Amino acid sequence: MDYKNILLHVEAPVGTITVNRPDKLNALNAAVMAELSCALDEMDSNDAVRVVVLTGAGEKAFVAGADIGELAKMQPFSGRKDSSYGQEILFKIEQLGKPVVAAINGYALGGGCELALACDVRFASEKAKIGLPEVTLGIIPGYGGTQRLSRIVGKGRAMELVLSGDPVDAAEAYRIGLVNKVTPAADLMKTVREWAERLATRGPMALRLAKAAVQKSLEIDLRDGCELESSYFGMLAGTADMREGMTAFLEKRKPAYKGQ
Repeated sequence: MDYKNILLHVEAPVGTITVNRPDKLNALNAAVMAELSCALDEMDSNDAVRVVVLTGAGEKAFVAGADIGELAKMQPFSGRKDSSYGQEILFKIEQLGKPVVAAINGYALGGGCELALACDVRFASEKAKIGLPEVTLGIIPGYGGTQRLSRIVGKGRAMELVLSGDPVDAAEAYRIGLVNKVTPAADLMKTVREWAERLATRGPMALRLAKAAVQKSLEIDLRDGCELESSYFGMLAGTADMREGMTAFLEKRKPAYKGQ
């Protein structure tokens, strides 16, 4: 695909997707969402990529929300269609067979916050501002924000953020568990890269199924979740990666996983 709003960069084993509309604070519109969907497919099918990083261009914003010009033209049916379309793309992030790390380098508001919430792990610059301000525009989050936020920070905190529309700074986001780590702005991408490279040394099939198991844990009861875990555990026991990991441990060397 010929990308106009997205930058793709692969430096194995890490692939980076950058929303590239810095003059618009990387605001999401229909074109960006379509390109993001294709970019995720490319990263998923690229065997050289084991971890995906998602970030925004420039120093001000990760993604500062949706394009208000497009939102203002919504009608009931088009609004529901656009919301469902965006939700499916964010589900694609959750269902990607590789870990996805959000590098929140600035404003992550509205759709930008929702994009970060769909990622597996969130690292933030100390300059980040994160929130769901939709109620201040007379609407509600439409890309899954009302659902994912409560699963991450709990119902009470989610209600506070969604109902007020007020953003939080990076320190508060870390305190309530909205982000996993806060770094100085200049160190963000270096920190994310180092962490992603460390993840990439793990067995890729194990990462895929571990991610899937944790995602499913939010949807099913404990006993069903444990049965699913046992099923995945057994599946991995028949892989070449499992044999390589165990053998490398016994031989006191680093494993050379092939995703098989």
